[in-house]
Amino acid sequence: MSEKISQFYILNVIKFLVFSKSDNFSKICIVFFDIIMIFGDFIMKNRSIIHIVDGISSRRAQLARIVFAGGHHAEIYAELAELLAHAPAEGVVVAYDEPSCGSISSLIQAMARAGQWLPVIAVSESPATDMVVRAVRAGALDYIRLPLEFAPFAEAIAQVERVAHEQRAQRARAAAARQRVARLSRRELEVLNRLVEGCSNKTIARELEISPRTVEIHRTKMMGKLGARHAAEAVRVCIDAASFREAA
Repeated sequence: MSEKISQFYILNVIKFLVFSKSDNFSKICIVFFDIIMIFGDFIMKNRSIIHIVDGISSRRAQLARIVFAGGHHAEIYAELAELLAHAPAEGVVVAYDEPSCGSISSLIQAMARAGQWLPVIAVSESPATDMVVRAVRAGALDYIRLPLEFAPFAEAIAQVERVAHEQRAQRARAAAARQRVARLSRRELEVLNRLVEGCSNKTIARELEISPRTVEIHRTKMMGKLGARHAAEAVRVCIDAASFREAA
C-alpha cells in the first residue's frame, strides 16, 4: 500500500469514527481532516526529489537540510558512481563542481553515456567565470554559489523544473529520431545525409556512383524506416537525431 493511499485510508477511518458522534464538534473535525488531506495532496504534488552529489559529508548534510526545509525530498550520493548505479528516473541533480575530482561536464557526460538525463544545478563556494561557462555549456541549467540561501534556491529549483519539462519533451523526440536513424543501412544513411544537404536524386546518384533508380530504392526504404511521409519530414528526423548526439 502506497504512502498516499495509507494516509487516505487512515484519515477516512478517523472521519468515520468522528462522524458517529453527531455533534457540532465532530463536524468541525471532519472539515479539519478534509483540509489536512487537501493540503497534504498539494505538498506531495509540489515536492521535488533533489539528488545531491558531493564528496564532503558535512556539505552534503548542509545541502540536504536546505532541501528538506523547502519541503522537498533529498537523496545523497558521495560520488557520481553512486548516482549512476541508482539511476534515478526523476528529480533534479545538485552537484558540487570540483574540477580536480570531476567537473560538472564530466558528470553530465557520464550520465548521457549511461542513458540517463536529469536537470543539473552546479554549486560551489567560489565559482570562477570559466567554471560557470563550462558547466552551462555542458548542459547545467543553473550555477549557484554556496552557502545556499533558502529563497534563491527554491526559486532556482522551480525555474529549473520548468525548463527541464520543456527539455524532456525535446530530448524524447530527439531520442526517438536517433533510434529511427540507427535502423538505416550505410547506403540509406548516405542518401539521407545528402538529402539533408539539398541534393537531388541525380546528384546523389553521381556522388555515390550508383544509378538514379537505385537511389530511389534506397530513398523509399529510408523514408519507410524513418516513418517520414515526405522529404521534409526525413530532414527533420535527421536534424532531431543530430541534436540528441550534440546534447549527449
